[in-house]
Amino acid sequence: MCGRFTLLAEELEILERFGIDHRLDDYHPRYNIAPSQDVLCIVNDGKRNKAGYLRWGLVPFWSKDPSIGYKMINARAETASSKPSFKHLLARKRCLIVADSFYEWKQTGKKKQPLRISLNNRRLFAFAGLWDRWKKGDQELVTCTILTKAPNDFMKNIHDRMPVILPQDDEDRWIDPQQRDPDEMRDFLLGLPDEDLTADEVSTFVNNPKNEGPRCIEGITSTD
Repeated sequence: MCGRFTLLAEELEILERFGIDHRLDDYHPRYNIAPSQDVLCIVNDGKRNKAGYLRWGLVPFWSKDPSIGYKMINARAETASSKPSFKHLLARKRCLIVADSFYEWKQTGKKKQPLRISLNNRRLFAFAGLWDRWKKGDQELVTCTILTKAPNDFMKNIHDRMPVILPQDDEDRWIDPQQRDPDEMRDFLLGLPDEDLTADEVSTFVNNPKNEGPRCIEGITSTD
């Protein structure tokens, strides 16, 4: 799964990297992004990329109770096209979720060691995400989920799932609104090449989702 990540880049770097032509509202670097919080996402309206904040934890439009979002922070890429909760989103409501590292906890004896995992060859990247809009009366939520897949060779000794990280050249296809076949998009995700990852040990300070700031990534020792 993917339950925590970071986004430390400067605003201008994000705008240039993802081809965004408008400023980001109230942007500031984040060291410990957690479910139920707002995350920076990018969609394409057929003409240009647009960035905005969505709440992490999918609340499907048909849900009676918005608390379901706490259980839907991730979706399995392998089965998304066959699940009612995700099939129509895979066809029409795909997004990029912007990050520059994510956290995972590796079982070491009786304890779990938090690791900060990033890409070797570039700083910013995007998770493959799905989003939806939920309304009930005057209440409206726009939420998202991160797609996951089986671990690659690097991740399999850390966890049994990993987030789908899109190669930079494939980001535009993922959010292309002309792509409408959910099975094709599933196969596209599962056929992506593995990214070159690195992992660094970080303090258990990051374990608490209320903790924020540089201390979350301090005291890093290479583990790869």
